[in-house]
Amino acid sequence: MSASHITPAVTAPGAPARRRAVPPPAYGRMRRLLLGRPEDPRWARPALWAVLVLAAVLHTWALGANGYANEYYAAAVYSGTRSWTAFFFGALDAGSFITVDKPPLALWVMGLSARIFGFGTWSMLLPQAAAGVASVAVLHSAVRRSLAGAAGHAAALVAALVMTLTPITVAIDRDNNPDTVLVLLLVAAAWFCLEAVRDGRTRTLVVAAVLVGLAFNAKMLQAYLVVPAFALTYLYAAPGSLLRRTGRLLAAGVALAVAGAWWMVVVDLWPEGSRPYIGGSTDNTVWDLVIGYNGLGRIFGGGGRGGFGQGGFGQGGFRQGGSFGGEAGAGRLFNDILAGQISWLIPFAAIALVAGLVLTTRRLSPGVPAPGMGTVTMLRPGRRYLPRAALLLWGGWLLVHYAVFSFSEGTFHPYYSTAMAPAIAALTGLGGVLMWRARRASRVWGCVLAAAVAVTGAWSFAVLRRTPEFVPWLPWAVVGTTVAAVLGIAAAVFGARRVAAAGLTAGLLAALAGPAAYAVTPLGSRVNGTNPTAGPVTGRGAGFPGGPGGGPGGGFRGGFPGGPEQGTDDRLEGRHGGPSASDIPGGPDFGGAPGGPDLGDAPGGPDLGDAPGGPGFGGGPGGRVDEAMTAYLERNQGGATWLVAVASAQSASSLILSTGRPVIAMGGFTGGDPAMTVAKLKEYAADGRLKYVLLGGEGPRAGSSDVTAWVKANGTPVAASEYGGADGEASLYRLN
Repeated sequence: MSASHITPAVTAPGAPARRRAVPPPAYGRMRRLLLGRPEDPRWARPALWAVLVLAAVLHTWALGANGYANEYYAAAVYSGTRSWTAFFFGALDAGSFITVDKPPLALWVMGLSARIFGFGTWSMLLPQAAAGVASVAVLHSAVRRSLAGAAGHAAALVAALVMTLTPITVAIDRDNNPDTVLVLLLVAAAWFCLEAVRDGRTRTLVVAAVLVGLAFNAKMLQAYLVVPAFALTYLYAAPGSLLRRTGRLLAAGVALAVAGAWWMVVVDLWPEGSRPYIGGSTDNTVWDLVIGYNGLGRIFGGGGRGGFGQGGFGQGGFRQGGSFGGEAGAGRLFNDILAGQISWLIPFAAIALVAGLVLTTRRLSPGVPAPGMGTVTMLRPGRRYLPRAALLLWGGWLLVHYAVFSFSEGTFHPYYSTAMAPAIAALTGLGGVLMWRARRASRVWGCVLAAAVAVTGAWSFAVLRRTPEFVPWLPWAVVGTTVAAVLGIAAAVFGARRVAAAGLTAGLLAALAGPAAYAVTPLGSRVNGTNPTAGPVTGRGAGFPGGPGGGPGGGFRGGFPGGPEQGTDDRLEGRHGGPSASDIPGGPDFGGAPGGPDLGDAPGGPDLGDAPGGPGFGGGPGGRVDEAMTAYLERNQGGATWLVAVASAQSASSLILSTGRPVIAMGGFTGGDPAMTVAKLKEYAADGRLKYVLLGGEGPRAGSSDVTAWVKANGTPVAASEYGGADGEASLYRLN
């Protein structure tokens, strides 16, 4: 120990001085990290660590069982480990023929991990789980800094716990869709926006804008749904004159535009002949992808552009939007599909928002405590302060997302709603604590809090009773706990303070019992990578096997105590029959974990190749590729860049993952993108980069495409007997 860490001890006069050890600074930092600051409540930091550990367990337990999760994105992650060009553009295949239908930021995160540790389930999905845990930690910090003292710690803890136990958040954080990275970036942006409201610095606001811009590069226009709430909150509550606040917002707008558009601009300026086709677009530009497939098409639907691109589900056999998330309308988030994923605490959050705004309307002087709330952090003397700004920000976040998600006519997946979880959690924590502390000044607020708990318990009971076979005792336990909580809060309001803690604890248990029951179910079964959800299957189809849960038929997701185990879906067990995932070069042994289902095989689903307006590759998403055909293609690929060209990304991604070789998805995600042309096909055939094309079955549009016609006219059909397959299953052509 160095001398600088030794100080004289107090001794008797004339006695030799003794020296005692003082902990080094590193010890103090570690203690603060684990136990918090000296002025914090003793329970605050250990409780936060407990919530973060819970989040980590929910996000990582049996994570390896999820295999490739969403094969579409998994194939792009793998391809990015084989080619830096594919990595930068977010190409589905290492040959960089076509990109996935989203910008590549989330793929970059997973891809870098896969490059460092080798491609596999854990290297791909662990960064997603870590991002989910980080979102909880950042949200906790943002809420804690919005209220002073113990109230801030209590509100932050409740918010962190609510977000951790949001069922759809647990499901998506165990998957490889980009929403997990999107949420982390947006929560971090909210943290900086609130700090900008606190300190008034332009650079802090600019950082918030840059984070939103980065989120745009994870999921495009969905990232901008928070912008109205951020801008209005800053304009209303930040220090400085209106002119100065407006100027800072304009500077942040410039930063937002640069951070969001740089990749799009670079790609659209890149010569088309030396980059992949932009999947999901109609004209091979990212701009079209932004405003169409991933933009206005999601909101307004119609024209085949409602989320699945040209010739996708929108003009096919079932209604856009209603196929995954139910009919558009004010009640969508409360329907059988979405209620158990996100709606549990929406009623409480709405009441908390209104109550919090009423409680924070008083114009206070600096340092003067609000009724029952303690001293609050002032922003502008006599006018506004941080709790109100936080309520406005999170409330605006929730309202905009609610409106867009509820009324969008385009394709809407349940997992989109995970973007609402931070706002619901923050409002629950902030509003709940404000109402509880305000009861000291007026019994009205205690009654309002009791009513909010009662409404939340009643709604939880209603949601749980929709699937009475799922933990059948839980709805009644929620009712009993809710009654105890309401009585305890009421008793505390009218003077029985000893029961206050019991009432609050019962209220929290009643509110979180339902979400917690749903949240643990993904731990007992692998996710449906294309449409991950939590909880029991409700019986209303969501477009893919098993309805919103993606499980077989109906019943349970499995794994929750008291519910039966979900059966195995044979469609998930290596449907293409190719080499196992562990055979991918450089990849670890996945233990036989399956990939996701082939969309074209969903019971009752449309034949994607025959969707009106599609290019007519025919017969579903690219035809079926069995083990024999796969082995034949591998033996005969030779020096070609691509193993084979198939109609859509669904077949291509499965082949990429089972063989480790590039495969062309001629029509993108659904087979509807005009990516392949006769000119390209001639070029690839002439220079030997492509030897085989697999056409789908003889659907009604199989001969209407120029590409299909050219292949049939100029290619040589490969008899099924050459690779040991059955005649009539698919049409494989060798290009001359």
